[in-house]
Amino acid sequence: MERMLKRLSVSFFLAAFIVVFSAGLLVAQPAPTGPRHSLSEICDNCTWEKVATCGGFLEGPSFDKAGQLFMVSCIAGDILKVEKDKCVSITKTAGPGGSKFHKDGRLFITDRSAGIVSIDTKTGTKTTVVDSFDNKPFKGTNDLIFDANGGLYFTDPAGSNALKRDGRVFYLPPGPGAKPQLMYSGIAYPNGIALSPDGQKLYIGEFLMNRIITVPIVNPKNKLESPGVFANLEGIIGPDGLAVDKEGNVYTAHMGSGDIAIFDPMGFKYGALRLPEGAGPFATNLTFHNGYLYVTEAIKGEVWRIKLKKAGLPLYGD
Repeated sequence: MERMLKRLSVSFFLAAFIVVFSAGLLVAQPAPTGPRHSLSEICDNCTWEKVATCGGFLEGPSFDKAGQLFMVSCIAGDILKVEKDKCVSITKTAGPGGSKFHKDGRLFITDRSAGIVSIDTKTGTKTTVVDSFDNKPFKGTNDLIFDANGGLYFTDPAGSNALKRDGRVFYLPPGPGAKPQLMYSGIAYPNGIALSPDGQKLYIGEFLMNRIITVPIVNPKNKLESPGVFANLEGIIGPDGLAVDKEGNVYTAHMGSGDIAIFDPMGFKYGALRLPEGAGPFATNLTFHNGYLYVTEAIKGEVWRIKLKKAGLPLYGD
C-alpha cells in the first residue's frame, strides 16, 4: 500500500508539473501578430503636392465624371469648385459636410441643418432630398456613400459623444419617394463612412471613440456578419473621412494628428502618411482620383495630394 501511495504521489507530481510547465510555455509565447506592413507598399517616395489653397474648413472632396474637383467649406457653407489652384463658390447651403456624386451627375451633400441635399453643379440649383426621419429632423448629418444600386448610406452624429452614444446611421433606398431607414444607433459620433469592395459591409469612423467599426449593409448575403471593431487609432480626436482602395485597404483622415492612417482589410496597419511640414494638423476628408489620394485640411484650408501604388475603389458616381 505504501509503495502504491508513493507511485500515486509521483504520478500526481509529474502531472501537476506538466500542467504548470505547459501553462508557462503558453504564457511565454508571444501573442499572434498580423502581417508586417510598411508604407513602401502604399507609395514610393510618398511626397505630397499642394493642389489648392481655398480657406475655410474644407471637407468632402469629390470628382465629377469630367475630372473636376469639388468640395465644401463647412463653416462658410460654400460648395466649391477648384479652378487651377483656387476655389470658386458655386452655391451655398446652411452647413455642408460630406459630398458624393450620383451617377446622374448631381452632387449629393450632407448638411447639418438640411439633411441630404442634391446640387446641380452647372446651375447651382439645390434640392432637398430628405430632411427627416419618423417626422423629426435629423440631428445633423455628416458624411455619405452610395452603394452599387444608388442607395445612400449616411451618418447622423450631431450631439453624440463618448458618454452619450446616440449617433445614427441611415440608409436611403434608391428611387423617387424613398424613405430613410434607421440602420444603427448607439454610436459615439459616427463620422466618415465607406463600403468594402464586395459591397457587403460598411466602415464607419466612430470619431469620439477614436476607432473604425464595421457593420453589415442592408440585407447582406452573409446573415451571420455582425458589427465589430475594425481598427483602433492612437492619439487624440479621431477618424474623420474614410476611403477604400481596390484591394480593400482602408484609409482615414485622422483629424488632429495630420495623418492619413492606412489599414489592410483585416485591420492591420500599414502606417500613417503624415501631411508635409507646414501643413495644418486637421486632415478631414479624402478621395482617390487618377492614381492620387486627395486630402482636405481644415485649419489652413488647403488641398493636398499624394501619388499611390494602390488604385481607389470606383464610386457609384464614377
